[in-house]
Amino acid sequence: MSEYLTGYFYVASFAVVAALFGGLLLTVAKILRPNKATKSKLEPYECGMEPFEGNWSQYTARYYVFALLFLIFDVEIAFLYPWATVFREFGVVSLVEMFVFIVVLLLGLVYAWKKGVLKWL
Repeated sequence: MSEYLTGYFYVASFAVVAALFGGLLLTVAKILRPNKATKSKLEPYECGMEPFEGNWSQYTARYYVFALLFLIFDVEIAFLYPWATVFREFGVVSLVEMFVFIVVLLLGLVYAWKKGVLKWL
């Protein structure tokens, strides 16, 4: 094998060994664990209190929108780190492109702020 493929072989073999080891540990834990299901163990558990509602509860869409906005901005900000390590190699064009990128992000943030999406309650 070439030296290039040897590195992949080591990574793949490490992944296989890790998967087998994890599977082995889970199998041993399943065999050795006590398994005595009682009625109290099969009931739903809510912070040490008896559940007072059904299994289904409805949340407002505001929480989902807030979470989606967080993910969008988090992923977009993650693009800044690789750019920051190599921006000198690309010159002024890269700096202008990143400035436009940040302006677009800020415009989206201002739009969400004006719409009241960022209010938690």
